[in-house]
Amino acid sequence: MAAVDQRYTASRRALVQALLKAGRPLTISEILAGVAGMPQSSAYRNLTVLCDAGVARRLPGMDDLGRFELAEDLSGHHHHVICADCGTVVDFAASDRLERALLEASRLVAEQTGFDISGHRLDFDGRCPNCS
Repeated sequence: MAAVDQRYTASRRALVQALLKAGRPLTISEILAGVAGMPQSSAYRNLTVLCDAGVARRLPGMDDLGRFELAEDLSGHHHHVICADCGTVVDFAASDRLERALLEASRLVAEQTGFDISGHRLDFDGRCPNCS
């Protein structure tokens, strides 16, 4: 937080704890359900600071709701499965075999585009068990 000239306030700590406890990306309403007494505007403002500081990140979903999770540096490398009906996002850890395939794919992308690839994200879209 100091790197972006921000303090790690009690409100920001509460948001980080809510994301950590959930273990999956959360909508703002899900976050607020776990953080007593925080106004929605404060949650958004503080989540923006946490995202700018690299502590959290916002994920686009299949619905109109963005979801927030801790940055990979804090939560570990993982990928997502997103329900196209209800928008639920579930984290999953890829097998070593899949990660090797993604590494090879990133090499091919680098060759084709000239980009210096520094990482990857993988999201699968589908229908969750509740919506199937």
